[in-house]
Formats: sequence, C-alpha cells, structure tokens
Amino acid sequence: MLKDFYDSVEERGFLHQTTDSSGVRKLLSKKTTGYIGFDCTSDSLHVGSLLPLMLLRLFQKCGHKPIILVGGGTTLIGDPSGKDETRKILQKTDIESNKKKLKNIFKKFLSFDKSKENCAEIVDNYEWLSKLNLISFLRDIGSKFSINKMLSLESIKQRLGREQHLSFLEFNYSLFQAYDFLILNQKYNCKIQFGGSDQWGNIVSGIDLVKKEKNSQVYGLTSPLVTTSSGKKMGKTAEGAVWLDESKFSITNFWQYWRNTSDDDVIKFLKLFTEIKISEIKKFKNFTGAELNKLKVILANEVTTLCHGLEKSKRIEMESNNIRKSEQIDSEVINKCE
Repeated sequence: MLKDFYDSVEERGFLHQTTDSSGVRKLLSKKTTGYIGFDCTSDSLHVGSLLPLMLLRLFQKCGHKPIILVGGGTTLIGDPSGKDETRKILQKTDIESNKKKLKNIFKKFLSFDKSKENCAEIVDNYEWLSKLNLISFLRDIGSKFSINKMLSLESIKQRLGREQHLSFLEFNYSLFQAYDFLILNQKYNCKIQFGGSDQWGNIVSGIDLVKKEKNSQVYGLTSPLVTTSSGKKMGKTAEGAVWLDESKFSITNFWQYWRNTSDDDVIKFLKLFTEIKISEIKKFKNFTGAELNKLKVILANEVTTLCHGLEKSKRIEMESNNIRKSEQIDSEVINKCE
C-alpha cells in the first residue's frame, strides 16, 4: 500500500504541487509521518476542509502516520491567507471549546487506535508557542527569515496590493507556522507537510527553517483549492457555509447539497470525497441523464456516511425518495384534474 499513496494523490486530483516530486515519491515509498494544520477559528469545519481530511485518511490507509496539528497558538494570531481583512481575535476559552469539538470531527476520518504503529495523533501548537521567549525567538528563529521574502508571500502580497490592513501580528504568522514544522520534525520525525495551495509560501518557509536549523530535508505537498465547475468556491450556499457539524447544518440539507452537485462536478467529487475505487469511477465517465442522477445519490450517500454515519445517510436517502415519490403522485393528481 505504501507505493500507492502518491499515485492515488495524483489520480484522485489531490495534487497541486510539491516541493520536490522525486524526493516526495522516495519519501513515501517507506513509512513516514506527515501533518496538516487546522486553526480553531470555529467549532466546526466546513466541506472546504473535507479535502485535507480525505488526504490524511488516504495517507493513513496507505500505512503512514498522520498528525493533525490544531492551532491553539496560531489561532491567537490569525492566518492572513485568503482573507481580505484581519480575522477576529478569539479568547483562549473560545479556542479551547472549538478545539474539543473539532477533535470529534477528526475522529470520524482517522484511526487513533494506540495499538497501531501509524495511529493518528492530535497535537496543539499552543504547547510550544505559549512558552516562547520573544528575544530568544527573534534571535534564534526570526534571524533566519528575510523580510524581502516574507513580503513576497502571496497572502501578504495580496493584502498589501489591495492596500488593506495587515497587522504586525498576522505578518508574523508564517514564522510560527514554519516553527511548527521544525518542532514536529524534532519531536515526531515529521517529514512532510500537506496543505491547500494558498499555504505554499508558509510550507516552503517551514522547509527552509528545518534545513537551516537541522540540516535535514523535509517536503511539502499542496492540494488545489476546490471550486465548482461554475468557478465558485466550494462549500458555500445562499444560506451560508456547509458545516460538517449537524448542529450547524442539518444532515438533510447536507445530503441534499451533495445530491444537487452539478453534472460537470460529479466525477471530480467522487474522486475527491469518496473511497470508491478509481477503476469503478472511470466506468461512470460517460453517464448522462438518469444514470448521472444515480451517481449524485451515490455521492451524497458516500460523503454523508463518512461525515455522519451509515445509519443517518440511509435514513436521509429514504426520506428523500419518499418526498420525491409524493411529489410525483401530487403531480399526477394535478394533471388528471386539469
């Protein structure tokens, strides 16, 4: 299974770019440890976070050890990536509450069975960021960074280019994320960081820091930011974000969100958000009409099962079928009366 991970990442559409494709392939040919970071800005993740979760799930299924880094520390700062304005500064109590709820989501996708060598682990960067001494950090870590290079980071460049406010706090975010990679490399021998394409600059900064501090080679792999065929960012509806927590977004609406996937996106989403074999998905390529609608139901069932369990997924599908049959009967009655 080890050799399957990189090929699967390419085949299923998870791959945007790597810092060294041949080096990453070689690294992944043996058991290794990799991580993705999630800040605790909310008490739930939305479907935009499904892709990194599915990537880590595949990583573990292929025999590797996944680390989820929750940003108890970096959430106090705020990642400027992809944002037009400064994130709301949260209190520690809010972050702690969010962190506990996020852990319940992570457990649906990864195995934390301690008896397994590659069991997933959740670590919090507050553990080391909260203990930093400013003078020591600036001397030991800050001295390794170039302001010129930091200004060229996409997240910084965009905000400055639009003449939008960028706080000194946010400007330092990439230092702390880079430091996270260094600590995870030291403590867990973590060799690769995954993230969205908007995290490329931060990931490269971490790789450079590990090289300078430990003279060690580590890697980065980014995934595309998923958009629909219409070009819209995935996970948004007229009502707002599509959350993974059923208390914030009902399972019925969640199932329906995937059932309403556009024809052009079905195959793409089956590859990214289900575990159906690629060989099977290839058979669906030329499906149209009613066959394509059946695929949308399969997509809705598969994703809902992953996020909310098989029992709830089956119940929602049954309710949806009953509603559809009822509507057909009502339509027939109306037609007969005309």
